[in-house]
Parts: sequence; C-alpha cells; structure tokens
Amino acid sequence: MSSLNPFIPLLIFFVAEVLFYLALIVVVLRRREGQKLAAYLTAFYAFIALFVQSGQLAWQANLLPNLSPFLLEKTHWYSSLALSFLLIFILYAFLEKKKFEIWMAIGAFWGIVLALLALNITQIPEVLWTNDTWMIPRERASFGIISLAWLSFTLGSLFTFRRAYKNTRQPLHRNRLSYWLPALALLFSADALFINFLPNWGAPFRLLGAGMLAYVIITHHLPDLQQITRSALIYLSTTLLASLFYLLGFSLAQNLFPTFVDSNPRLAGTVVALLLATVYRPMLNFIERIVDHWMRIENVDASQTINEYSQSISNILDMERLANVTVSLIMEAMGIKRGFLFLVDKENKEDGNHYALRAVRNAGERPINVIWLNEEGPISQHLAEKQQPLLQFDLDVLPLFKNSHPEERNWLNRLDAEVYVPIFAKREWIGLFVLGGKLSGNRYSKENLLTLSALAGQTAVALENARLVENLIELNNKVRDAYRDLENTKRDLEKIDRTKSDFISIASHELRTPLTVMRGYTEMLLENPTLEKAVRQMLKGIHDGTLRLHEIMDSLFDIAQIDARTLELELEPIDVGKLISEVSISLNKRAKEREQNILLDLPPLPGIKADPNTLRKVFYHLISNAIKFTPNEGEIIIRGKTLPFSNESLPEGGLEIIVSDTGIGIDPNFTEIIFTKFYQPNEQLNKHSTGKSKFKGSGVGLGLALSRGIVEAHGGKVWAESSGHDEENFPGSHFHVTLPLRKQPKGSTLPIGEAIKQRI
Repeated sequence: MSSLNPFIPLLIFFVAEVLFYLALIVVVLRRREGQKLAAYLTAFYAFIALFVQSGQLAWQANLLPNLSPFLLEKTHWYSSLALSFLLIFILYAFLEKKKFEIWMAIGAFWGIVLALLALNITQIPEVLWTNDTWMIPRERASFGIISLAWLSFTLGSLFTFRRAYKNTRQPLHRNRLSYWLPALALLFSADALFINFLPNWGAPFRLLGAGMLAYVIITHHLPDLQQITRSALIYLSTTLLASLFYLLGFSLAQNLFPTFVDSNPRLAGTVVALLLATVYRPMLNFIERIVDHWMRIENVDASQTINEYSQSISNILDMERLANVTVSLIMEAMGIKRGFLFLVDKENKEDGNHYALRAVRNAGERPINVIWLNEEGPISQHLAEKQQPLLQFDLDVLPLFKNSHPEERNWLNRLDAEVYVPIFAKREWIGLFVLGGKLSGNRYSKENLLTLSALAGQTAVALENARLVENLIELNNKVRDAYRDLENTKRDLEKIDRTKSDFISIASHELRTPLTVMRGYTEMLLENPTLEKAVRQMLKGIHDGTLRLHEIMDSLFDIAQIDARTLELELEPIDVGKLISEVSISLNKRAKEREQNILLDLPPLPGIKADPNTLRKVFYHLISNAIKFTPNEGEIIIRGKTLPFSNESLPEGGLEIIVSDTGIGIDPNFTEIIFTKFYQPNEQLNKHSTGKSKFKGSGVGLGLALSRGIVEAHGGKVWAESSGHDEENFPGSHFHVTLPLRKQPKGSTLPIGEAIKQRI
C-alpha cells in the first residue's frame, strides 16, 4: 500500500488534467462562434496534448513496461513538433488567413526528411561522430532535425503574429491579438521542455497555454490588457509606496522618539498607520495620474462633458453647423481622430424597406455617398432595435454581422470608423454618429460608450429641431418656387386669354361682314319663285349654315366685348315675363321635336330697365340648354319671384327667374366650371357643333359664359343648382337668374307685368 503513495499526487494531477482538457474540448466545440475552424483545431490540439500526457503518466506508473525511455523521448519530440505545426494553423484560422500552402509545403518537407532518416535510405552510419569518450548515434540526428523543424514552426508563428499585430490598427483587434503572446510563450516553453525530456515541467505550461488559447478562441470581448496592466501598476506602486512610507515613518519615529516607541510600539504603529491613511488617497490619485500619463490613457469626466455639450448645442438650428459643433465637441472631449454625423431616413426601395444614411457635410467638404441599410439586416436591426452603440470590431468578428450584405459592410469599412452611435427621438432612429479611432490608440471603454450614448440622447432634441427647421426652409422654398411658377403661369394664361380675346374680337369683326353679305344674297335668291326645287333646297342649307355662323359670330363678338368690358347695354323698360314668353315661343319648335313641354309659371313681376336684346340671349341659351340636356318627353319649367328690398346685393330689390328641367343634372363639383368659356363635357369634346336641339348635343361652349357676362353686366347673378349627374334617374337642374330693380326718378314708375301661366 505504501508503494502506491508516491503516485497519488501524480494521479490527482492526471485526473485534474484530464478533466481540464475534456472540459476545454467541450467548451471550445460548443462556443465556437465566429471561429469554427480555429475551435476544431484547438480541440484537436488539446486532444493530442492529453494523449501525450496520458502516455507519460502511464509510463511513470510502470503501465507501459515495454516502452523504453528513448522511445518515450522520441514520442515527446514528434508530438511537440506536431503541436507546433498545428499551432501555426490555429493562428492562421484565428486571423482568417486563407493562404497557408507555404506551411503545408514546409511541413511536408520536414516530414520527408524525417522519413528518410528513419528508413535510412541514404545509408547513414550508426555512429555519426565519436571521440572515444562521447559519440552521436544516428538516432540522435533526428533530435537535431526535429529541433530545427520545431524552431522553423515556432519562428513562423512568431513572425505571423508580429506581422498581424503590426498591420492591425483597431485597438480591440490588437487587444484580442495581444492575448496570443502569453499563449505562444507558454506553449513554446512547454514544447521546449518536452523536447528536452522534461515533461513534468512542461505539462503545466502546456496546460496553461492550451487554456489561454481556448479562452482567446471562444471569447469575443477580451478584458483590456492595458487596463489590467494599469491596475497592476497602480496596485504594485501604491503597495510599495505605502510599505516604504510605513517603514520610513516607523524608523523615523524610533530615531526621534526612541523611548516612546520602545514603551508603546503598538501606539506608535497606529499613529504611523493613521498618517499613512491620511496621505493614501492623494498618493493613489498621484500614482494614477502618473500611470495614465505614461500609458497615454485619457480620463473623461462624463457629467461635465455632457453638461458642456448640452449647453453648446441647445440653440443650434442650422443642420451643417449642428453637425460641425457636435462632432467637434465629441472629438475634442474624447480625443478622437475623425467623426461624422449622418441623418437617417426610412425609405422604401424595390427590394424592401431601407434606412438611408446621409452625411451632413459642409459645401466645401468631400461628399459621402448615401449608405443604404436593409431594415431587416443585422446591422440596422442592432442599431434600430437595441439602440446601442455598434463597434466595428463586432462587425469584423461576430458571425451575425459577417452574414450582412457585403455592400453594407464595404460602405461602412470605407468610413474607417470604430464605433457607430445611433441617435433616437421618440423611439425613432433619426441620426448616427460615426466616430474613428482615438488619437492615443486606445480602445473605447464601457464608460466611453455610455458617455457617447448620453451625448447622442442630448443631440436628439437639437437634431430633431434642426431637421424641422430644415424641412420648413425646404417647404418654404418649394412654396416660393411654386408661387413664382404660379405667377408665371398666371401671366402666361392672362396673355393667352388676352390673345384669345383679341383673336375672337378680330375674327368676329372680320367675319360678320362677309356673313352678312352671304345671308343677304341667299335670302334674295330664296325669294326668287323660279328656282328649281333642288337648287332651293341647297340654298336653304346654305342659308341655315350662314345663320348658324352668324349666331356664333354674334356670341363671339359679345364674349369679346364682355372680356374687354366694353359691352354697351341699351337700357329700356321691359317686361321680363313677356320677354321670356317670346323666347320660349321661339324655341317651341325645338321642344316639340323632342316631345317636351315648356311650362311658364310666372307671377306678376315688376318691370326693370335692361337691354332686351342681350337679355333675350340669356334666356335663349338657358332654355336651349334645358331642352338639349332633357330627354324626350321631359319638361322645362320657368318660374319667377320678386326679391325683397333688404337683400344686400340688391339694395332696391329685384326679381329672380328659375329655369328648371327634368334632365340629366350637373355634378355639384362642376356647377361653376360650366360657366367658363368653351367648356364642354368630356363626352361632347369630339362632337360637331351642329346638334342645337339633339339630346346632349354639342355646342361651342359659349352660351353659359355669355349669359353670366350679360347678367353680371346688368348687376345681377346667375348660378346653377343640381343634386348630381344621373342619366338614369334624371334629377334635373335649376338655373337661377337675379336682376336688380333700379331706383326710379320721382314721378316715374315701371309697370308691373301680367302673370303668365302657359304651357308651350
């Protein structure tokens, strides 16, 4: 039983080592996020190390009696060589380097050399060198070759690490890469001890090195080595100074007050300790400042920075100035190389919703292209949903962001930034701070990121106000441009309208004379009784067409006079009811052709002073339109009434005539536009102006415009009312005409007309 005692500590260490390696393998394989190949290779490295250590323990426990010490030593040689070869591939996988063919070739070269030596193909003698005291057998030659091969792999790993560290600019990447240095040191030390047949010394080094290697592989955010170094230096310095202070203080007390110290040593020590406690805090602050200055670590007073920042941007409403001030303040406060402010807008593109990131730049600065982030992409989801800063380190390392669109990653990489800080207002993503690296080369600490988030929150209100002002200015510019365009359009329309009026006036003047001649000659020819029937029929057609043209020219002439406000009215006392009756009788033939009835229901109306010729045209057009837009067997009703004197628009009173029909009606949205010149409903635009009595027949579109012009020239009003346009139920229309009564001189009156109730 006592013979097993020496192996108990060894057995305990072996069990602990096995458990450690197995746990390391399981953890690495389960938490291989972003480093899949490196994790598999690390697990394989741990497995080989465990296998070698198990063989070593079995040999020490006499479980492998047939294994000679020299063969075990060679096992350590080859295993160390294999592990060093594997380590360089783990480093390449960690750095995501793809081209490692050169190391495959170097490994193959050393493998061939060792194989040739083992098979002794070159007939190397058993003894390579001897001096009768020492000799080098052939088997020992492999030690030299393995040492050279191991050294080549070791130096290769170191050079690869050095080149990667030198080319890495971002502090977080450099910090993560820095952890490889102690791991490489431990593993290379272990290999050297195993090669020199000191496995018991090398095993702890290999165990710690493998653990460090696994920790680097599976951990995304590693502790800041600079902060660890800072804390260690401050702790060691303060401990050393505090110890020196206590020793010097106690020694000084013994020299100055020997009797008191000898009689009361505890009290003297307490007094020195109190003095030490008094100076400890100032001493600690002093050491912290010295260490921070030596290590170029900047300290930011978050509360003071936020307060000064808020006061500086509170009244800025110009977007470019806000961007300059905010970025400049952040860069100055935290010692940052570069920075940008982006405005964020949500826009819809063909492939889905995107966030558009537009940089706010001064007019003279180099523009930055718009950056588009897919709303469902991992980058925009992190910024918009988590509302937390995003590090470029995370974009480079985490698989979640590696799966984002390559164009998005390229856009952001071109900014050469280290941190992206979103700006939110009312839970809406409205802006983004893009900040580069620090001038000191240090990483962004958690305190820095919290401060940046707070500054982004302070910026949100100012940015929202600036955007509102910018949108308002843009809107005002658009309104100003629209108003200017409207004014130009108005002037153009007025010019066109004047040109049209001039054309109408000239055309009506020039055409009236030849039309009058044509009308006169055709009427003279029609009076000839000797004309043949066919010739008379043709002349009758010419005469009707001439009358139609003459009517159109009269309307055009009247419209031209109304537009030029030169319409001259020959006012005389008239009986409106009698005038309407005459117009209705003249249109009786048209109504009978359509099997329509014209019903006059006019009470006794006061006489008015008006121009009978122009007023006759008003009611002619109103009744003609009623006939035209009323279906067969319909009815046109003409009513009238006297308006009271209290009417503001008719200070002397007036009368109102209402022409109603049972026709197709008018869309309420068009009751005003129908009174414009040349207006025609859409279905009549391509019809010829010949259907004077045909249902929904076309015309030149001047009747209602002329009627309104004449009525308004008399000081009255005309308007239309209808419940809507319906060609099935025929709701009908009502045209109202009001004409004013004029104050008569003393002693003169206008007669009251007779009541008219007549069906025509």
